[in-house]
Amino acid sequence: MSLLDPQHLISAFGLLGILAIVFAESGLLIGFFLPGDSLLFTAGLLVAGGTYLHLPLWLLCLLAAVAAVAGDQAGYAFGRRFGPGLFHRPDSRLFKQENLTRAHAFFDKYGARSLILARFVPIVRTFTPIVAGAVRMRYRTFVLYNVIGGALWAAGVTTLGYFLGQVAFVRDHIELILIGIVAVSVVPIAVELLRARGRARSGSRV
Repeated sequence: MSLLDPQHLISAFGLLGILAIVFAESGLLIGFFLPGDSLLFTAGLLVAGGTYLHLPLWLLCLLAAVAAVAGDQAGYAFGRRFGPGLFHRPDSRLFKQENLTRAHAFFDKYGARSLILARFVPIVRTFTPIVAGAVRMRYRTFVLYNVIGGALWAAGVTTLGYFLGQVAFVRDHIELILIGIVAVSVVPIAVELLRARGRARSGSRV
């Protein structure tokens, strides 16, 4: 559970840990379970309170955006190189075909805009750049939407945490707020596990 606790991650690994997790969750297959949203929100909140992180908000937003964009670039390169084979890869503990299929459907529905919209959808945002690379999306278009999406997500979520962190109620109940953030970050993973379990049971009955 410490991997899903934003405050623990930030206290243990600091700024470099934040950037590494944002990078991994943005485009690496193994990063889909990491708490990107809650991590950035908590980072902004802690910057406002001067806890663990002692740097300007604008610098944190800039570095987080760069890490997010770089992560998507890595995902695109990986998808372009190995994409076709991924759609025939068997499931494992860290890879589920349903996540890739879900991202593919999201990409088909929204096109290039999916690179922006997917930023705000846990799990989908990890696989969307890989799908973009697999379907050979035009690179210039990918870079444009990747930069816009990465900047909006990283700066937006971090800034939201920063300003809420200056609200008296949030500041006075920071531990309760952080527990809530952890709970929210776990929900998408729990939903996916329950769905997978339900489909497995249905398949067994058939």
